[in-house]
Amino acid sequence: MRITNRIMENNSLYNINNNKILQDKLSTQMSTTKKLTRPSDDPVTAIRALRLRTSVSELTQYYEKNAPDADSWLSITEGALSTNAEVLTDLVKKAGKAANKEKRVEDLNILLQEMKTLRNEYYSTGNVDFAGRYVFTGYRTNTTLTFTEEDAAKGDSYNMTEPVKLKDFDTTSYTDMSTLAGLTKSNYNDAKYVKVTEQDVTNSTIHRIRLSYDKLSAADIKIGTATVDAGGNEVFKDIQGIASADIKTAASAEAGYQQIAAANKAGTAAMAYIPETGELLFSDKAYETLSKAVKDDTEISINYTKSEWEKGDLRPEHYFRSTVTKADGTKTKFNFEADVNDQVIEYDVGYNQTIRVNTMANEAFSHGLNRDIEDLERALSSLQEISATMTDLSRLKKELTEGTADYEKVEKQLDAATKAYNYARENIHTKFENSITSMQGYLDDTNIAVTDNGTRSSRLALISDRLMDQKTTFKTLQSENEDADIAEVTVELTSSKLTYEAALMATGKILQTSLMNYI
Repeated sequence: MRITNRIMENNSLYNINNNKILQDKLSTQMSTTKKLTRPSDDPVTAIRALRLRTSVSELTQYYEKNAPDADSWLSITEGALSTNAEVLTDLVKKAGKAANKEKRVEDLNILLQEMKTLRNEYYSTGNVDFAGRYVFTGYRTNTTLTFTEEDAAKGDSYNMTEPVKLKDFDTTSYTDMSTLAGLTKSNYNDAKYVKVTEQDVTNSTIHRIRLSYDKLSAADIKIGTATVDAGGNEVFKDIQGIASADIKTAASAEAGYQQIAAANKAGTAAMAYIPETGELLFSDKAYETLSKAVKDDTEISINYTKSEWEKGDLRPEHYFRSTVTKADGTKTKFNFEADVNDQVIEYDVGYNQTIRVNTMANEAFSHGLNRDIEDLERALSSLQEISATMTDLSRLKKELTEGTADYEKVEKQLDAATKAYNYARENIHTKFENSITSMQGYLDDTNIAVTDNGTRSSRLALISDRLMDQKTTFKTLQSENEDADIAEVTVELTSSKLTYEAALMATGKILQTSLMNYI
């Protein structure tokens, strides 16, 4: 085959171009520090690069965004729970001081005011939020835990079903001092007071279930076992021997307690509902019937309605199955389809790995604290009233002549007032003692919540460390797969340049001579 100059030119240009392409490739690798310019350069490396980039991207999301967000949520929760633990510790101490029988009524009042301030702080802590999301309200992160002043003023009516068990029932002391009500030194001679004696003052022990709220609506109250049917409607079934229709709504707390005290004296079954104080009272006979009809772990449902709200009241939708009716008649149902306590919020912090970040309201905030304080307020008010009556009668007695009819009359009234005072003083002493136990219980619940939250934080810290290691490992693999070895590329590029220049020189010399030189 004859080799012509044209063939030599074409071959030389082809080889020089290949050398230039290699030089361009190496130059691109040098400037981008990457091995590949396009997938076709090395399909296997390209596929591996895509997989590694996806892994690094996911790990970056977990490590730099999800984990820090989860940690912030847990840190805010920890701060709120720690605050509550401190508040409850102070409440236990103050209840302990108030349980001292040597304390005067004035001292008890001061301690109770301090306890009320701590109570307000306890519930306000529940409205803490993380980036606008309330941390203790489950899935309803846009709703506060407690009523704000604005929300309370709307007057929304809540019909709610509260679950209780036999262990939630307690007994309370009731002193019937109605014959002394309103008695002062100026009216001791009135017809309704002239025959008052200490035998008129009696004390009874009453069984009761204290509902989560007071100032309830006087509408019908239901007690029994409740279920939700396929249509989403609540169905109540009476407990054997305990019919909702038998519950009598009392006009006042005094009337309700007097009704049950009379039933106890007569040995009959009776139940009284006191909307004012949020109590459902049982006579001994009625409670005996109830305790025989249900087991200790049986859930008893009590349905009632509340329309009057105050700032700081816990919102029922975070605790109970409830239906709210707004002023315009609009109704909204809560927790009919799922358990309110199952609203767990989790963050993805790894491959097929999640961590819970929220603490539910019922784990850290109890209605019981507020109800304990309200019980103490009523007991103290009763003690203050009878104390004022006793002081008034004592002064009056000193002004009267011993042996006179008025003196003997006032002496009997004073004996009755003293007996009532002793009962009332013992009652509030018992309530303060019981509040130590109950508040220690709230503190224990809070400490458990703190521990659970801390355990999640510790687990998240371990996960974050592992994510950091995984991210470093995958970034190293990604670099090894994609990044060019600059030293090696530099040597190859230099060699390519020398080869290119040598090729140009050689081609130039070869092509200088042609057939025309020999003609």
